[in-house]
Amino acid sequence: MKRSIAIMALCLLASWTWAQEYQKTASGIKTTIPGKQTDVEIQWFGPRTLRVLKTPQGKSVDKKSLSVIARPGNPSIKITTPGNGRIVMKSQSLTVTLNTQTGIISYTGANGGTLLSEQENSKAFTPVSDAGRATYAVYQGFTTDKEEGIYGLGQLQNGQMMQRDMTKHLVQGNVEDVSPFFQSTKGYGLFWDNYSGTTYTDNEQETSFRSEVGDCIDYYFMYGGSADGVIAEVRALTGDVPMMPLWSYGFMQSKERYKSQEETVGVVKKYRELGIPLDCIIQDWQYWGHNYLWNAMDFQNPAFSRPKEMIDEVHAMNARMMISIWSSFGPATKPYRALDKEGLLFDIETWPQSGVEGWPPNLEYPSGVRVYDAYSPKARDIYWEHLNKGIFQLGMDGWWMDSTEPDHFNHKESDFDRQTFLGSYRSVRNAYPLISVGGVSEHQRALTQDKRVIILTRSGFLGQQRYGSNVWSGDVQSSWDMFRKQITAGLNFSLTGMPHWNTDLGGFFAGSYNKSWADNSATRNPMYQELYVRWLQFGVFCPMMRSHGADVPREFYWYGKAGEPVYDALVDAVKLRYTLLPYIYSTSWDVTHNRSTFMRALFMDFLNDKQTWDINNEYMFGKSFLVAPVLHAQYTPEVQQKSLKENEGWNRDHKATVDTPVLADFTQPKSMEVYLPADTRWYNFWTNEAVEGGQKLTVSTTFNRIPLFVRAGSIVPFGPDVQYTGEKKWDNLTLCIYPGENGSFTLYEDEGDNYNYEKGAYTEIPMTWNNASKTLTIGTRKGAYNGMLEQRRFTVKTIDGNSKTVTYTGKKIKVKL
Repeated sequence: MKRSIAIMALCLLASWTWAQEYQKTASGIKTTIPGKQTDVEIQWFGPRTLRVLKTPQGKSVDKKSLSVIARPGNPSIKITTPGNGRIVMKSQSLTVTLNTQTGIISYTGANGGTLLSEQENSKAFTPVSDAGRATYAVYQGFTTDKEEGIYGLGQLQNGQMMQRDMTKHLVQGNVEDVSPFFQSTKGYGLFWDNYSGTTYTDNEQETSFRSEVGDCIDYYFMYGGSADGVIAEVRALTGDVPMMPLWSYGFMQSKERYKSQEETVGVVKKYRELGIPLDCIIQDWQYWGHNYLWNAMDFQNPAFSRPKEMIDEVHAMNARMMISIWSSFGPATKPYRALDKEGLLFDIETWPQSGVEGWPPNLEYPSGVRVYDAYSPKARDIYWEHLNKGIFQLGMDGWWMDSTEPDHFNHKESDFDRQTFLGSYRSVRNAYPLISVGGVSEHQRALTQDKRVIILTRSGFLGQQRYGSNVWSGDVQSSWDMFRKQITAGLNFSLTGMPHWNTDLGGFFAGSYNKSWADNSATRNPMYQELYVRWLQFGVFCPMMRSHGADVPREFYWYGKAGEPVYDALVDAVKLRYTLLPYIYSTSWDVTHNRSTFMRALFMDFLNDKQTWDINNEYMFGKSFLVAPVLHAQYTPEVQQKSLKENEGWNRDHKATVDTPVLADFTQPKSMEVYLPADTRWYNFWTNEAVEGGQKLTVSTTFNRIPLFVRAGSIVPFGPDVQYTGEKKWDNLTLCIYPGENGSFTLYEDEGDNYNYEKGAYTEIPMTWNNASKTLTIGTRKGAYNGMLEQRRFTVKTIDGNSKTVTYTGKKIKVKL
């Protein structure tokens, strides 16, 4: 009896001891893994998302995320200790198990299937010195299934859809924008919250992150159940996407560079004269003058002596203007002097390296240009003070924030030792675009609610979507190979949760197409004409449609005239974009309101069709359109261009291999192969031909048409023929029904360029299609705003030609076809 009592006492003591092995917190638990000499904290942000913090035992770290703005919650989490050294935390969606003997954390879905598991970590903390401060390089490996698709990491130029079987050092660059985040076809995502240079590895042994500097291992796990669900969790953590102004979804024209205000204004005038739709003209660099005045945020170039008049002229033609600003300043500028006085300038080698123009840079005349410490609130205040006074108050509509990596040449270790407001530059380098873009956005929003922030920028880091940011893919080379890589670059960037992305349509460095036999102008070279047309057609189905580049004029009127195939193809593409504006703007609302995505990798909507998981040349644009850009030359030789490294394109001597005249007949039809995902019917947008999914087919193409399909069940609104977004009201839209499945769509409208929608000043018109009864229900209008249409007409038609025109006054109506 005594022996039994003793055994019971020992069991109770063991249970009591076990119960003390973790500390319950307001949002999760804290515990120690003695065998690993590691402290672990798990913070829940909701039933689907949690944060894991690991530190060397006894080391206290108070780390504030730069990306994550959400706060841990107090979710209904059940915590149990079933034995074998396990702590089990369970929500309605997710089970998380911590093994206190090995330190391994594993994640299981509601159905009991393993989602992801850490690997036992003997390399978690490697002591390093960061600018004289003792800290660590941090590492965590995970076990993933060989068959699952993994996506994300930001915008890489590797041409891969899946980010598997690779090792990649993630640092911001001119043409690559990185975020240490991936998501899986299993419906989970993982954000490694570290801003130093980070190596991502995926092979048969591990999927891992290793960062150069980190006081702790810090990552977020989220279970969305689908790619859309993961993105919704990412946005809940790092910030939602504000509405961009309506005009920003129109066509934008730019080049490197307009050299006078007369030239800038003249482009808008020419477009209006020719009837080519246009909403924005973009002014590139050196409106400030010479390089010693680099980014002066002031118009000191004599060719731009009347900037207010220039902006007013553009506005008078119902267009907007965006202008180039940088993260660096020349020594003769007012911002430089103000920042230097406060010790807020870096000493890294940056663009431009020389104070005089020309290539290569003449280093006997160093520019003295220096990057500013955007991590400092005071520096961001100074930046905005000069930007506001010198440019914004003149009426500028948008910002083109270039070199937000920033440009950094000839790296020295001492460059990274430099102390910023937030620590060594080494420890925060990848977050520079997030902080610098955020500074401009927050200052503009604090100043006015009447003009939406729109920032075109060259770099991005997770969280930047909350700042009205649209990232472009940098100074990419004008080649077919580089064009092909933009598809996967944009899709993987979007899969990190940042939906606004675009490219220089036609590529940036195009000088190799300037041939003597084409009068030294690529505008007359069929090889470049074909590439430019196909790239521009791709741009119709990007969140921003913007033509830009060096070496070659990009304005359409240099490529012929009406009735000629190249000119007509360019204009047709832009006109299609404007016709789709009601669809695009409503999709923008879906992105903002429902945490959706513009550019959608095919697996997002067709997960059950494994054929879609690794397709790198097609995607969905919104929920209705399947886009298959023409990514190979069909009419001209596809010359293999010399691969250019960053900045090499400024050497105008580089040449392609074709030096004899090339002729092309762009009037001939061609064809290409397209895969249509399974389990739905598709309609050829151009012919309305119905095709069942789950098959590859050969599709006819022409020079002015790429393969474009619409998913069955889609309701697509088409807008009027306009020269700019606000020219005509949407009072007579065509609603095209693509039958075969039930479907729904919400038409969204607001005031277009202010933040009143955040106060409820917008309307939604819900629409549903019942395929069995062939009935479209246009629901009761929700909401109101100043200037909204009280009454309008909808012409409802199906692809077989049936149509009815109805008057809509905001009340529910049914249209039977």
